[in-house]
Amino acid sequence: MLDNLPRGTICIEDIEMGMSRHLRKVVTDEDIEMFAQISTDRNPVHLDDDYAQDTIFQGRIAHGMLTAGLISAVIGEQLPGHGTVYMGQSLKFLAPVRPGDMVYAEVKVIDIDFSKRRVRLDCHCAVDGKKVLVGEATVLAPSRKFD
Repeated sequence: MLDNLPRGTICIEDIEMGMSRHLRKVVTDEDIEMFAQISTDRNPVHLDDDYAQDTIFQGRIAHGMLTAGLISAVIGEQLPGHGTVYMGQSLKFLAPVRPGDMVYAEVKVIDIDFSKRRVRLDCHCAVDGKKVLVGEATVLAPSRKFD
């Protein structure tokens, strides 16, 4: 994975509107197989070339939630980072991610409630500059005061 900043924690006291973090990752056949094993989602559109060829995608695609997991990685590792608690996530899938695609996942701070330690993040994933997933997350950020 190629991160734009080191992993760790940004406490609520240091979060600012417009802050953003991202990572890039190539989705591999191994990633798809491991996700299928862990999630128990063995839909052949993800795993079987012959089956997937006859679908609207005309080939295998990664699980949508595998792609969404990259958003979770940015939130849990970079912004806010370690100690963050997910409160909610909306997702809209716009296009498929295929084995071998380089996915760019980014989150950006769009609202902060310092008194409740809540941060709202605009989230998206893109392949070759084209958005494949959009959404928003609400998280409870760590605080130097409590953590």
